[in-house]
Amino acid sequence: MATAETLTPAKPASNLRNYILVTAAYWADTLTDGAIRMLVLLYFNQQGYSAIEVAMLFLFYEVFGIVTNLVGGFLAARLGLKATLFSGLGMQVIALGMLALAAPAWLTIPYVMAAQALSGIAKDLTKMSSKSAIKFVVAADAQSTLFQWVAVLTGSKNALKGVGFFVGGLLLYLLGFQNSLLVLAGLVLTALLATALLMKGDLGVSNKKAKFSHMFSNNRAVNILAAARVFLFASRDVWFVVGLPVFLYTVLGWTFWQVGGFLAVWIIGYGFVQASAPAILRRRYEARGGTPDGATATWLAFLLALFPAGIAAALQAGIEPTLVVVVGLIAFGIVFAMNSAVHSYLILAYTDSDKVAMNVGFYYMANACGRLAGTVLSGLLYQYAGLVGCLWTCVAFTLAAGLLSRLLPTANQGHVALAALGGDE
Repeated sequence: MATAETLTPAKPASNLRNYILVTAAYWADTLTDGAIRMLVLLYFNQQGYSAIEVAMLFLFYEVFGIVTNLVGGFLAARLGLKATLFSGLGMQVIALGMLALAAPAWLTIPYVMAAQALSGIAKDLTKMSSKSAIKFVVAADAQSTLFQWVAVLTGSKNALKGVGFFVGGLLLYLLGFQNSLLVLAGLVLTALLATALLMKGDLGVSNKKAKFSHMFSNNRAVNILAAARVFLFASRDVWFVVGLPVFLYTVLGWTFWQVGGFLAVWIIGYGFVQASAPAILRRRYEARGGTPDGATATWLAFLLALFPAGIAAALQAGIEPTLVVVVGLIAFGIVFAMNSAVHSYLILAYTDSDKVAMNVGFYYMANACGRLAGTVLSGLLYQYAGLVGCLWTCVAFTLAAGLLSRLLPTANQGHVALAALGGDE
């Protein structure tokens, strides 16, 4: 069967330089993305929007994330990662401008949904570019290094998204909604200009013969991992995106900056755990063959299910809610971060170098599907079943992720599975 040769490494030194620039630009966009989410969520909740209406503001953001990850991998294959990076940063500036410069009467649900759609496209284009690039700067036989680099990139990104949550809550408190968005637009524009001036050449080699049909993976391991990813991220967002912030603000009586600050600290800690996952899990996965495998993803998913179940049961038993939510969320974040880091390594381990952009795009399309389901259900369930309903749904999703992960290759199957990919892993 013919395969598309997409992005192949040409000049390793140049690729490493450009990868660093891509990562730095991605950090700026990630910081902004976290801030936008907190600004929109808190501002419109303050304006009297219900939990379902607030969730709808993020609907197109998640829907277009699915489309972007699918199409973005194809575009990166045809045009190169540099083009997708610059397009993403430029779209983020436009999305911020749409909200920052709009008359107050324009800030309706359809208008904000459109701006959030553009912001979601921007974020996923830059994410896909940076995640794909790492495949080209790590030797094919250095799988432990690949795990470490992926974990550091993903962890640092999430830490910065946490900073963005804090920045969003603080800016809303200090400057108001639209002035805050102007500040963020300036940050992204600066990143775009700096990257455009400093980047030399292209990141990888594009292939004009790549076909869109190649976006749909025929790799069993990639497909199973993508399905597990859907449920893993739905499990987080079904209570984290709308239910938890609204619960903290309306039930526990926290202020904007307290909500933003707490979620920021959680995301930052989550990012540090994710970056440290190779060291935390080393003894466990080395005993199974040297790198994480399907068994690692399986036991982490089943372990994760214990924590939302414990939080829900404690809240139903009437235990002090602030203590329950804070302690439970910290424990959930630690295990979720390690599980996510293992997934991020496995997608690169399972894919060929000549299809990395397309397979990463397909994988993050699944990621976006999980976020979309979790976001919509978060508002719907919180409206009718409260935070406890969101948490029990989280339990069901984590168990589904664990069951799917049982189908992934393990250390004993790894050589056969990787050989079947036809690549050089």
